[in-house]
Amino acid sequence: MSEQHLHAIDLRRRRLLGAAAVATGLWMCPLRGPRAELLVHTTGEIVPPIGLGSWITFNVGDDAELRDDCAAVIGEFFALGGRLIDSSPMYGSSQAVIGHALRKLDRQRDLFAADKVWTGDRDGRTQIEQSRRHWSVPRFDLLQVHNLLGVEHHLATLREMKQSGQLRYVGITTSEGRRHDEIERLLKNEPLDFVQFTYNILDREVEQRLLPLATERGVRVICNRPFRQGILIDALRNKPLPPWAGEIDCTNWAQFLLKFIISHPAVTCAIPATSQVAHVRENMGAAHGRMPDAAMRQRMIAYVEAL
Repeated sequence: MSEQHLHAIDLRRRRLLGAAAVATGLWMCPLRGPRAELLVHTTGEIVPPIGLGSWITFNVGDDAELRDDCAAVIGEFFALGGRLIDSSPMYGSSQAVIGHALRKLDRQRDLFAADKVWTGDRDGRTQIEQSRRHWSVPRFDLLQVHNLLGVEHHLATLREMKQSGQLRYVGITTSEGRRHDEIERLLKNEPLDFVQFTYNILDREVEQRLLPLATERGVRVICNRPFRQGILIDALRNKPLPPWAGEIDCTNWAQFLLKFIISHPAVTCAIPATSQVAHVRENMGAAHGRMPDAAMRQRMIAYVEAL
């Protein structure tokens, strides 16, 4: 399915959502560029298109100063309108560091808590409860089966939790281009709310099958590794932005790379990770201003690939 076709699908979807909003009294978000600025569920829920990852950056152990630095990052993220924070039991102390920040900031009300289950235990509830206590939240908004470990058993558990009101959304994840065939099978056959995988300006394999399939199935997409764990930003740091970057209101590479991701009509949210407040400000700027259309996106790819 072509990107132009996906844009057409997105426009039709927005019109239908708009009609439903008028009919039901649900709040509908403003639009920016080729896609809606915020994710709109039938519940009226909104999730901004730039989230916050925690892999490596928040794994700072018990160091009080570093934990407070992470709290400052999360505080700035909330101040700039962020909501979705993503973590996993695989990420060392990251969950507890997030919990420290939420208690210090008292901002749980602003949070869309997205965590994962990652265990060979068939049930996973013990690990989920431990994760919830680390976060200091009453429940998670989204739980995802991390890297599909024990996926059949854990999806059954997560569906039960959702049915009983202990969880709001169910998802699955992978990264670095792995397990795409299995992700495709699950998208086709399982009732999922979210899927998470790697997508960035250089890693675009998911455009062929997974992004169109997620759109077809009504599954929301979270994109990890938007900067290839910082490698892409480091490679571009001393390269000039294209002279036409201002046409999409980009003033730095982070915004350029993130706008490429979130302008795809199938994408809900990108989750860059950082330990620096200044980088949060750069990243969150990608949610504002003009967005690239299909032609501009191809121009962006060509420019980066030529560097």
